[in-house]
Amino acid sequence: MTRTATGAAGPRLVVLDGIGAPIDHPDQLAADGAAVLITATDATEPHFRLAPLTKTELGRLLTGRPSAVVQAVWLVTGGLPGPALDLAATVGDDDDAIVTLALNTLPRLEFLVPDVALIRLLESAAAQSRPAGVRARLLIRLARELLYDPSAARRRRELVAEAVRLARGAGDAGTLAEVLDGRLHALWDPAAAQDRLASASEIVELARQAGDPSAELRGLFWRFTALVELGDLEAAEAVLTTYARTAELAGDAQAAVVVLSRQAELALVRGRFDLAAALTAEVATAGRRAGLADTVRLTASLTGRLAMLRDEADQHIAPLQELARRLPGQFFEATAARVMAEAGRNDEALLELDRLLPAVLAGTGPRWLGAVADLALVAARSGDPASAQHLYDALTPYQGRLVVWGGANTIAGPVDEYLGRLAGRLGRSEQALAHLNQAVILEERLGALPWLATTLAIRDQPGDQERSRSIAGRLGLAAVAAGDEWRLLRDGTEWRLEAGTETVRLRDVRGLHYLRTLLMSPGQEIAALDLIAGGSGLRVPPGEPVLDAAGRRAYQRRLATLEEQLDAADRAGDVTRAQTLAQERTALVTELRTQSGTGVRSRRQSSEGERARVNATRALSTVLSRLETTAPLVAVHLRASLRTGSYFRYHPAPGGPRHWRV
Repeated sequence: MTRTATGAAGPRLVVLDGIGAPIDHPDQLAADGAAVLITATDATEPHFRLAPLTKTELGRLLTGRPSAVVQAVWLVTGGLPGPALDLAATVGDDDDAIVTLALNTLPRLEFLVPDVALIRLLESAAAQSRPAGVRARLLIRLARELLYDPSAARRRRELVAEAVRLARGAGDAGTLAEVLDGRLHALWDPAAAQDRLASASEIVELARQAGDPSAELRGLFWRFTALVELGDLEAAEAVLTTYARTAELAGDAQAAVVVLSRQAELALVRGRFDLAAALTAEVATAGRRAGLADTVRLTASLTGRLAMLRDEADQHIAPLQELARRLPGQFFEATAARVMAEAGRNDEALLELDRLLPAVLAGTGPRWLGAVADLALVAARSGDPASAQHLYDALTPYQGRLVVWGGANTIAGPVDEYLGRLAGRLGRSEQALAHLNQAVILEERLGALPWLATTLAIRDQPGDQERSRSIAGRLGLAAVAAGDEWRLLRDGTEWRLEAGTETVRLRDVRGLHYLRTLLMSPGQEIAALDLIAGGSGLRVPPGEPVLDAAGRRAYQRRLATLEEQLDAADRAGDVTRAQTLAQERTALVTELRTQSGTGVRSRRQSSEGERARVNATRALSTVLSRLETTAPLVAVHLRASLRTGSYFRYHPAPGGPRHWRV
């Protein structure tokens, strides 16, 4: 139906009701200068969009209003005519109007997305002299809005310190509750879970004194988050119930959506996947209805977590990379790297590890601990030992806790599980077992069955694999498939090789040490001299040779003798003797290279390098020959994958595992 309001010069307003399909030549409707109003009952392509007014245009509509008020209204509403006119009608023309707008404008954007207009309004209001309580509220809201910017950490701390000082001096319970809440948000120290718990109790008490249900809700939510971080899910769920009832009394529809999203996450933690999916659908519907800005990201986080548990996460890499582009400094790339590793895209994951590690180690904030855990998973699968050690050190202060993103919108398992993975990568089997034992205890207490299935498979103690497969099967999860992970692990004085249907115990010989070094660094070249000296990493500065010919020959004779003795020790199975001789040879090679001035990166064919190549090749060949009779599938894969010469490399050929655990 089309209705027109006409004037002497023709139509002034064209109203189109109930448009259900695109309109041909919509520009002709306004050809004579008429305004056009379109209503639609169904979603259509956005041929018509309401353009925001410029500040000058809004000023013409608000004739006679102070320019500062016009500026504030324009910033808060984005220049949209209807909201701008409605808001302008509710505020006065004095300076208090600007403060009112700065303090009471509701968040319009997603978490960690900068609201530039609001920040400008807050900075403008805070630049003027204000009463202590008002200034405290302005400063703390400004600090809170700056959380998106990692480079603003120092400024946030300064704003928070002044706001807390002013609020405590003002003597108003409501102001202090608001400032303490903003402090937790603006600083968001990953290590401060106990501080969050204590501050949450103070916020709740102050909010009740002030009769402020919104502040009470925020305090309850901080308490819930802290309890989840500390691994007390039973207490956290009790607080979440209180939060939900308080939100009902306050008529807070957005808080009700938050409750649904956290209930969905807790359902995922315990393996109640159907319930989690149903709650996620409710989050999507209720969030849109309540106007919650974070609705899309909340539902994406929940569906992504469920997809990862079901080994279907590959499709979520691109959205994570898009988030990383939109929100730099928030470490979404780390989660993308984890998903890449889970999907078998190890080379891409390792590149992200190399790119991100320095920034993550220097970072902080609501997503930091989760980012460290994500990179830890990548490093534990195939990262270099140095990266694994850095991440282990970063996670150690958090052992006994859960990995939590933000306000517990994502819970990614016990920190001890990641520490156990890293310790295993570093060859510290006893340390790894201790961490994994603690993770299992926590997971059993929480009833976190998906985590438990994973940790049992990693721990690999008697009965663990059977129990892991049983849990995974009953949950409908795919257990670690034979061939997804092969293992070459020290077991006392022997080695244990597990590769799908092939399991074998091997006597300790030099070739297994060389093989382990190569498997730890797939695709990386390792010089023969490095390999026999204990792995890559020797870096001797080049210099002029200081050995004469006689000295060099003496070194070479001793090396030849050591090689013969090592061969004899290997044949005799004398592990202690072989270790002693290997240590002497390593020291001798290092000293020879130092004295000869040969740089590690040089590809010159020295006699020492040639000897190292021959000996390493022979040692690896011995291992492969033994595997041909005990684990023929592994032998075929390794023969196709190992590259020898002056530089050695494990380049995985088809038919092998997605990753090695060594």
